[in-house]
Amino acid sequence: MPAERAPLSDGVFRVCVVCTGNICRSPMAEVVLNDLVHRGGLDDRIAVSSAGTGDWHVGEKADPRTVESLERRGYTGDVHRARQFDPDWFTDLDLVVVLDRSHERVVRDWAQNDADRSKIRLLSSFDPEAAGLPDVPDPYYSTAAMFDEVLATIERACVALFAQLEPALRHTPAKHQTGA
Repeated sequence: MPAERAPLSDGVFRVCVVCTGNICRSPMAEVVLNDLVHRGGLDDRIAVSSAGTGDWHVGEKADPRTVESLERRGYTGDVHRARQFDPDWFTDLDLVVVLDRSHERVVRDWAQNDADRSKIRLLSSFDPEAAGLPDVPDPYYSTAAMFDEVLATIERACVALFAQLEPALRHTPAKHQTGA
């Protein structure tokens, strides 16, 4: 078991959004949440990344339908590169947001302790309109219209997530690192 590392102390709240291959849903959520962070003026307070539970798309761009769906809503998703979640990241993360219950099971299995497990939340749990629908559907084997529907679901949940994070992070003094 690796040695325990102290959490980062730079005052940045770190979020990683996790789906299956990191080419559809989690890149959408990463882009949307980063946009909310930027528009909220909290770029120095919240860092958002994404990853997948599987490794088969590592290094690839987001699915073209993901990029197209994001562009139709005014976002840019063309710089994304897929990566696989690494359990060692738990130490540096404050929140791990999963897109469905299968991701939740996998990431919980990777968690090494209760502190890690306490960081894992379903994206839909932030959305009061999700009403018993815990999973954000995977659009991979579907149509462009489904990508747009999934993006709308992700946008709604990300707005609700940001609404919970923003007040606490806006009113907590930032810690700035010094040195080279």
